[in-house]
Amino acid sequence: MSYVDGFLLAVPEKNIDAYKKLARKAGKVWIEHGALQYVECLADDVAEGKLTSFPRAVKLKQGEVVLFSYIVYKSRAHRDAVLKKVMADPTIKAAMDDMPFDTKRMIWGGFKGIVEM
Repeated sequence: MSYVDGFLLAVPEKNIDAYKKLARKAGKVWIEHGALQYVECLADDVAEGKLTSFPRAVKLKQGEVVLFSYIVYKSRAHRDAVLKKVMADPTIKAAMDDMPFDTKRMIWGGFKGIVEM
């Protein structure tokens, strides 16, 4: 059963191209260090709910869009090993200084797979 890191964030619409550039660089690094899959998704059909929703979770502001991302690994141990290499990679270290979104509103976490088809 796989292990997945999931991410939810708000990106200013004017920064989408910069975010894509960053994501392509980051994705290459994650894959080079062993991640099985790296996916970035731009919200397309995401309504703001009355109590909970993706926009509410990231405190979406006018002119921003929700992004959902995930990275797939073989296991938690595999994720931990890959993440250690990724965080030591100079490409990632340099990118962390100039993020095209508000990192304080980013949500992330690791998830154990329970059903795979």
